Amino acid sequence: MLLDGKRIVITGGTGSLGKTLVKRILTGEMGIPKKLIIISRDEAKQHYMRMAYLHRMVATDEVIYRNFLNLLEFRIGDVRNYADVCSVLRDADIVVNAAALKQVPACEYFPEQAMLTNCMGASNIVRAITENRYPVQTVIGVSSDKACKPVNAMGLTKALQERIFIAANVLNPQTRFVCVRYGNVLASRGSVIPLFHDQIKNGGPVTITTEDMTRFLLSLNHAVDTVFAALKDAKPGETYVPRAPAATMVNVAKALIGDRKIPIKVTGIRPGEKIHEIMVSDEEAPRAVVRGQWYAIKSMLPELLEGTTSEPAALIKEYSSGDTVLDFKGTVELLKRHKLMIDDAINFDDGELLR
Repeated sequence: MLLDGKRIVITGGTGSLGKTLVKRILTGEMGIPKKLIIISRDEAKQHYMRMAYLHRMVATDEVIYRNFLNLLEFRIGDVRNYADVCSVLRDADIVVNAAALKQVPACEYFPEQAMLTNCMGASNIVRAITENRYPVQTVIGVSSDKACKPVNAMGLTKALQERIFIAANVLNPQTRFVCVRYGNVLASRGSVIPLFHDQIKNGGPVTITTEDMTRFLLSLNHAVDTVFAALKDAKPGETYVPRAPAATMVNVAKALIGDRKIPIKVTGIRPGEKIHEIMVSDEEAPRAVVRGQWYAIKSMLPELLEGTTSEPAALIKEYSSGDTVLDFKGTVELLKRHKLMIDDAINFDDGELLR
């Protein structure tokens, strides 16, 4: 199977996506890796994640930190630091770069910090592989819908990260660099649904920025499916985009509120925020092809298209969350299907996301 015997590195592996990705990898559904290394700079998140996997063992420091002999290994490090990146990539076969600054307002106020993590982090990965000739087989860059037609600092840095990885294929033909791009992930840390749940539990109001705002609704498992699909089928320089349902945020809020007497308050657009999520731009549409449940955006670099077969374009315009929006009933059904309604008593603490 695809991951059998592989050494896998996940940067930013203590985030919502990283934790779900780790959980899925450890099921063995894609094969049993030789090593799975989580590198991040937050020791507290690493501690709680490590404890969640070792909760049946005696939780002493000796047991907790003797994990370098285990399948799952934790390392403190930062993608901003070239030495840290070199150390962790030295024997890696597959790298998933999930380290990111992703909160739009935070990146607007601290764009240089977003650049250091989202751009220089990607550059350090490419540089480490290039300068040291590390035998890395595949690098997957985790991007965002905000990289498409970017209007904010977070999107600008993610767009540049995509370009850094895609261009890396030209001078590193021994390593395949690909990207995945998706929008709002249901129940991920800092996303809107946990915020709505918290506001409802505290009696409201539930805040939305504008009544016509739409978002793609993607589960964490669907996000991981996108990573697995790119790992399995993406060609060098391609970006995989899931075809996902979309809904208005006001319908999401109403669905979660249900019969409760809780008001909805319109607060206005936040700095750098879009009305609709765009996953594939008008300019990218002619290069987008269908791959199962995903669109694959081919690279614009001619060197990466030589020798590839011609595939019909799947889109004639941009792919936006405003194109096909679920009605209220469809929104409720989707949230229930993913067990995200408040009545399901889902707890969005970090530990719950691991179960």
